[in-house]
Amino acid sequence: MSTKTAAVLADQLSQRDTWISIGIIGMLFFIFGFVSWVNAILIPYFKIAFTLSNFDSYLVAFAFYISYLVMSVPSSYLLKAVGFKKGMMFGFFVMALGAFIFVPAAMSRTYEIFLLGLFTLGTGLAVLQTAANPYVTVLGPKENAAQRISVMGIFNKGAGILAPILFAAVILRVGDNELFQQLDTMSPAAKDAALDELIRRVILPYTVVGIVLLALGIFVRFSPLPEIDTEHETAEVAEANSGKSSILQFPHLMLGAFGIFLHVGTQVIAIDTVIAYADSFGIGLMEAKVFPSYTLAFTILGYLIGISLIPKFISQVNILRICTLLGTLFTLMIIFTSGQVTLMGITSDVSIWFVVLLGLANSLVWAGIWPLALDGLGRFTKLGASIMIMGLCGNAIMPLIYGYLADLYNVRLAYWVLFPCYLYLVYYAVYGHKVRKWAFSS
Repeated sequence: MSTKTAAVLADQLSQRDTWISIGIIGMLFFIFGFVSWVNAILIPYFKIAFTLSNFDSYLVAFAFYISYLVMSVPSSYLLKAVGFKKGMMFGFFVMALGAFIFVPAAMSRTYEIFLLGLFTLGTGLAVLQTAANPYVTVLGPKENAAQRISVMGIFNKGAGILAPILFAAVILRVGDNELFQQLDTMSPAAKDAALDELIRRVILPYTVVGIVLLALGIFVRFSPLPEIDTEHETAEVAEANSGKSSILQFPHLMLGAFGIFLHVGTQVIAIDTVIAYADSFGIGLMEAKVFPSYTLAFTILGYLIGISLIPKFISQVNILRICTLLGTLFTLMIIFTSGQVTLMGITSDVSIWFVVLLGLANSLVWAGIWPLALDGLGRFTKLGASIMIMGLCGNAIMPLIYGYLADLYNVRLAYWVLFPCYLYLVYYAVYGHKVRKWAFSS
């Protein structure tokens, strides 16, 4: 049966089929999270193994996420040609290739080859994200979309909690803190041998990841996941879009995509910089490795709040407004508060915990923006989703800006980069999502 004949409208699915679909997509979001958030360990790990500056170490995030800018629109055309399921299968296969590239990269200890592997992983993930996010958005009533996306977020961030801890358990040893301190005093030959051994620890876990990704691609292709028809419009949407021939004629989408760019940038900064920020207070990698997991745990707490309250007690747009205001407040607290506190058995500066709390502020921003930005797109939904996914390149660019500011000033003042981002997100939550016509259009 062809993709066109197999496709169904979301409202034609039974409740059982809907929940099966949500379960399968939830598994995909778990994989997204595991592969993505392991970068929180890779950044400080590569910084040591390749003796990198802050800026150079954040090329890990840049290489991984810049692929979204390159591949999102081509992904939408791929999905239109082959459908959601085959598109997801291809995405998993490309991700597997990226994982396998880590093997020659580790054998030669070549940072540039690692960056190629990360870019390839991100390319496959761009295809998967372009398929999965609109799929979840249209898989039920639009007023409950933030609730469904929050469920997906629990899968994603749950994997993110596990990924740094599990990856650290596989690649780090009990005596590594002592080794890291001795590297500068070693002879060049001894240092090269130690770093070769250090970097080759990634071979086994990424080989396993590659095999799992191949298997998942085959599973999704033959899974009971239905094709969702996003090409047909309701009469109301068709009438509203009758005079539109370009995706650029949807201001609320374009403004939302820029919001996603800033949001994911703030999210990845909160998670991927917290270990380096803790290090500035003398907290080593072996102890600081838990901070990304704490940040993601607060994100999951936010998802649970969203699932409980949306839409019965609070609308998804109001929860978006609250989260963006919290992000603005927590950013100022990071910069202007100081003092020693002991929490979770760790004595640290209080400002570190405001970085962790950004996980709560960021939790429902993604879920709030997506349904607002895709509202009323009809036949433009797949292309609109690809524009939104392009916004994920914020994960690539924002950490580099943070790293540049950290090298130029210090790791605390570099968090100023978050402030204008949250101010824009407040604007979109309050007003930007309502804009249906550009001010300069006739």
